[in-house]
Amino acid sequence: MSGDGRESEGGEEEVRGARRIPGPRGAADDLDLESVPLPPLPPPGSAAPAGSIPEQSVPEPPEAPEALMTSVPDLPHRVLKALLGAWALSACSAEETAAVEEHLTACAPCADEALRLRDAVGLLHTDGSLDLDPTLRSRVIDGCLGRRPARIPVPEWAAPYDAETARLDALLRDIGDSEWHAPVRLRWFEEEREVSRRTTVAGVIGHLTAVDGLLSAALGLDDPLGGGDAPLDPTERTERYWSSKRRPPTRAVREPWRAQSHELIRTASFAGRNVAEASVSYGAFALPLQDALLDRAFECWVHGGDIADAVDYPYEAPSAAHLHRMIDLAARLLPAALAGRRRSGLAGPAKDLVTAGAPGRSVHLEIEGHGGGDWYIALDSPAAVGSPERAVAQVALDGVEFCRLAAGHISPVEAAAGQEGDREAIRDVLFATASLSRL
Repeated sequence: MSGDGRESEGGEEEVRGARRIPGPRGAADDLDLESVPLPPLPPPGSAAPAGSIPEQSVPEPPEAPEALMTSVPDLPHRVLKALLGAWALSACSAEETAAVEEHLTACAPCADEALRLRDAVGLLHTDGSLDLDPTLRSRVIDGCLGRRPARIPVPEWAAPYDAETARLDALLRDIGDSEWHAPVRLRWFEEEREVSRRTTVAGVIGHLTAVDGLLSAALGLDDPLGGGDAPLDPTERTERYWSSKRRPPTRAVREPWRAQSHELIRTASFAGRNVAEASVSYGAFALPLQDALLDRAFECWVHGGDIADAVDYPYEAPSAAHLHRMIDLAARLLPAALAGRRRSGLAGPAKDLVTAGAPGRSVHLEIEGHGGGDWYIALDSPAAVGSPERAVAQVALDGVEFCRLAAGHISPVEAAAGQEGDREAIRDVLFATASLSRL
């Protein structure tokens, strides 16, 4: 359209199909009317010749700003495909966005790729966690085994150790070299007080390697301490490992520890059912292999949390099924721990001794939430059987909180517990739980 409102005869006023915005009209006083040629008038009584009188066009409505500002460039396929990433990030110009979206309506491969890129961009949002669900590995393995069962499956009693070593290894793979020197405070409970020991991330993995060596020796595998005169007590083994030249101060400790855990799981799987009851000596006490692996799974999770706190890394509790097994092991160890504290004068005297296998005075331990359940802890003799009929008290704790108490990470007086009944019995059970912890 020309500056005076008439349509141009050529098309030179159009740019890429968009009309120009009309220019401002001059004021009537500014026009030299005498210099403007007038159209010829028709003779009286005759029609006006064609074109002698200019047609008055109806003003067109103003076009939308988008139509005036945005055009769709004609870009080749390779350029449009290269723009898909920027388009998914909303980083294209308006013209590029229009070209890409027009192309996606006609090109199925590019449309699929664009959809995948948009989904990937969704993972970059900071309001969600990028850390994997701790149960993901178990679900994937279960799905794979459902399609193709393992010829030699991992025993059910070894599954918690398998899962916790894998979770800790994933954390270790994700931290930098400098973080292996990060200070870690290991905490546990001795008699009536809390104690702690400072080490590093590498030192924690060395500690796990040294104590796992007890299981290696029980299965006929190489002991990382060399066997022979290697001590059985977990604390003494750790001190010897830390003081020896075997202790690398860096991430070099990871590979030997992970190879050892793989070998333990593999050997237990191939050994068959009878190996579950093989005795593993800890010096002052012994556990069957199936409980020893569960104990190592518990310690792996606890120390994984210690490392995660030191390097500011998110670390979740085990799956409910595995946590339930860990709580059950602690509950089964409590009667013996109570008896040991009573011999040391740290617990109240036995009030009602019964014959082995008979129901005795008990505390009802109610574990709520994750991995919860109900256990009855015999109070007066480790050979007695816990009984709901003879319960004299009840104590309720959250599952993770109970495990923190058993790990020595909170004191018995700080445990957020619901309590009812015999106060002395409740105190004895809580302190006995804390006494299960060690370096």
